[in-house]
Amino acid sequence: MPGTFEPLPGGGAAVALDDVEISIIRSLAVQLLELIGPGPAEDAPGDPLAELFAEGPSEPPADPVLRRLFPDAYSDPEQPASPRDAEEQRAYSAEFRRYTENDLRAGKRDNALAVIRSLDALSSASAGEGGAVLKLSVEESQQWLSALNDLRLAIGSRLEITEEEDTDLLYRLPDEDPRKPMVMAYLWLGGLQETLVGTLMP
Repeated sequence: MPGTFEPLPGGGAAVALDDVEISIIRSLAVQLLELIGPGPAEDAPGDPLAELFAEGPSEPPADPVLRRLFPDAYSDPEQPASPRDAEEQRAYSAEFRRYTENDLRAGKRDNALAVIRSLDALSSASAGEGGAVLKLSVEESQQWLSALNDLRLAIGSRLEITEEEDTDLLYRLPDEDPRKPMVMAYLWLGGLQETLVGTLMP
């Protein structure tokens, strides 16, 4: 089971992780949380309706990773639009983003937090043992799957991976290349994601 998710009887998934792997995934999930940022009402915890009715941004994020995580809904880079159509697409995308991005950010925060909490519980239960088997319910598996996808999108954006060929080229980087650790993390998370998908398929 090391490094791969396997299905659990009755649903869910399990994977054996050592302390280094736990630390890497947790660190990446924390960085993802910091990148996504707090919710719009976290500065006003006394008003539970504030976040519900808060409007999100209308412009795409400046950070390329956030643009990858929260892309425009009405743009297609492979189908160039006329200037008029492009203007309409921008308007539709801005309106859609205003009413959906806060919810999308909240969902990604929840998924990253679920990963962190499950790893913290695993570390506490296996203190001093050098690793343990992480067992996830079906719901937790879905949250992990979404978080792993977000982590790979974030790393892929930093590495400027846009096509499969880019991954192949990066995989052949010399060990002394400063991007190598990030590439290896990207590939490793991809393996975890693929095997987790397999456990959730009927």
